[in-house]
Amino acid sequence: MRDKFQNKTGIIILAAGNSSRLGRPKQLLEYKESTLLKNTIFEALKVENVFVLVVTGANHETIEKELNFPEIRICLNTDWQNGMSSSIVKGLSELLNLNPDCEQCIFAVCDQPFVTSSIFENLIKEHQITQKGIVASAYSETLGTPVLFHKKYFKELLDLQGQEGAKKLIKKYAEDIASISFEKGSIDIDTEEDYNKLIFKGGAK
Repeated sequence: MRDKFQNKTGIIILAAGNSSRLGRPKQLLEYKESTLLKNTIFEALKVENVFVLVVTGANHETIEKELNFPEIRICLNTDWQNGMSSSIVKGLSELLNLNPDCEQCIFAVCDQPFVTSSIFENLIKEHQITQKGIVASAYSETLGTPVLFHKKYFKELLDLQGQEGAKKLIKKYAEDIASISFEKGSIDIDTEEDYNKLIFKGGAK
């Protein structure tokens, strides 16, 4: 296992939702001879000097059985029904408990099939170059995940509640944000139709 204490960057993969619009766990949808969630984990693990943590919630036992990765840590968000913020808080709390010296963290979701290790690497590089406290992915005229936060924002992230996600901080601190291009970041899987487009049409929405 990687020495987590050498890793100043954490990648937290949020995979706790119950995929209500899809009707089955999107985390386990087959993709690239694997699954959507495993694909995101594979890409995160390609990045050097990071600590990877996955937050599960709904369907925890089923999903955990599929994740045979000794290099990652899995934590269960029992409050997943309270919205995205509960998974952000759980994941970041666990990350800081395991790795108190963490300098920055990247939040990613499991249903962006075109996420790659280079996206994660570009977020880290852009942060190093610009020294901005937040580096977000740019697509479809918006900023979103994956998104990197410097530790100066950890307290506010831990204070998020309800349906509030990281977007709240992105909007609040516009002057401290840099971005990288992730053109296919707009493609995510929420419905059966989205998934069919991904499989049969290469993801075009």
